[in-house]
Amino acid sequence: MQGFGDDIFFASIAELNTRLRKKEFKAEELTKAFAHRLETLGPRYNALALPLTKTALKRAKSVDDELKRERFRGPLQGIPYGAKDLLALAGHPTTWGAKPYATQVLDETATVLNKLDATGALLIGKLALVELAGGGGYRFPSASLFGPGLNPWDVTRWSGGSSSGSGAAVAAGLVPFALGSETNGSILTPSAFCGVTGLRPTYGLVSRHGAMALAWTMDKIGPLCRSAEDCGLVLQQIAGGDPLDHGSAAKNFYYAPQYARKFTDLKFGFSPADITNAEPDARPVFQAAMEVIRSIGASMVETALPEFPYAALSGIIISTEAASIFEPLITSGGVDQLADVKQAEGLKAGLEIPAKDYLKAMRIRSILKQKYRELFSNVDVLIAPVRGTIAPKVTEPLNGSPVTSGMAQLVTAGNLAGLPALSLPCGFVNGMPVALQVAGPPFSENMILAIGREFQNRTDWHKRRPKV
Repeated sequence: MQGFGDDIFFASIAELNTRLRKKEFKAEELTKAFAHRLETLGPRYNALALPLTKTALKRAKSVDDELKRERFRGPLQGIPYGAKDLLALAGHPTTWGAKPYATQVLDETATVLNKLDATGALLIGKLALVELAGGGGYRFPSASLFGPGLNPWDVTRWSGGSSSGSGAAVAAGLVPFALGSETNGSILTPSAFCGVTGLRPTYGLVSRHGAMALAWTMDKIGPLCRSAEDCGLVLQQIAGGDPLDHGSAAKNFYYAPQYARKFTDLKFGFSPADITNAEPDARPVFQAAMEVIRSIGASMVETALPEFPYAALSGIIISTEAASIFEPLITSGGVDQLADVKQAEGLKAGLEIPAKDYLKAMRIRSILKQKYRELFSNVDVLIAPVRGTIAPKVTEPLNGSPVTSGMAQLVTAGNLAGLPALSLPCGFVNGMPVALQVAGPPFSENMILAIGREFQNRTDWHKRRPKV
């Protein structure tokens, strides 16, 4: 087998693909190396749900045949990757991270996995997640069939949820990129805690067909990668309309940041309160990151989020939709097999939410979306910390932030409004990564990726590696 140094495991998608095209090594060799690393180190972080080495190597041989004949399919051809274990792969277990579904085998494959297969990307493993992607609410990182997601920067700390395995696997160089999902922070949070770059696409841009549903009107699938550039390359392949997803926006995406508007023509919305709201040791780090943002050349405009009961709205909508989705699990008593009792009780309580409360929340949500359309007539993007703190200890209960001023609620607001957002590593606090988010109006992915790419041209936080 080709001998690979650590540099290869932290290389960008473009670099790996270029070297494959130059025939410096074969896709089969690259896949074997990453698959071995994932199988060996994945359990260290409770990140691996299911190895798929055998099928990946078989597929890699066909990719090598294509490369030999110079049949190039795109930048993901020959690139190994991992996928959150709520994405169905026909004939293989899809556990949704929960004991009641530990032996579940579905007969369909998720649209995003089919799209990646068509471009020659190689799925080497399913990755761990918080049970049922956190449906019902959970108190501890241990709420998973696979145990608590452990952070490669410090295994006593959490890798973030619910895409815990995806964040840890990319951070530790176990996969060049991974797919995660987000309903209310499950891509941005593990990206921030693990020091990787994560993209939450606009609602409806990426098909959810074949993915476990948590909340039909809020679920999104997106990539966790080494860089903004890599996120754009992956999004280009997985985006697009899908008649099998009733929430599909029927829009395609072509990654072309070079055609984004000039930074000097843009207005970046920010709030000074976000710095003072952060934990004390994090404030100078976020302040320095905001200075880099300023240096890009856009106008900085002090901005406040529209006032809404964000937590209550998201709580009612997610709880009601999740309870409807998992009603058979709840009524059968299978819900009591979940690792977190609070989560089981939360799902049960969702069945008791009156229809009038759900409908009222949805009506308020439509007003919220209108307010964000108005907000983006004054600024082009919003810039704020993803989280004002570092990853918590895995033994600590998970408590929501009491902070509501500034843009502390931007993650929830963005999910309610269906906005795209990009998590960018922006420094370290006590040895742990923190991140900024760049959020924009619907279908502004090229703009926020261009901003992310420029930020990463001026910093090297996304290139830092944990000691694995």
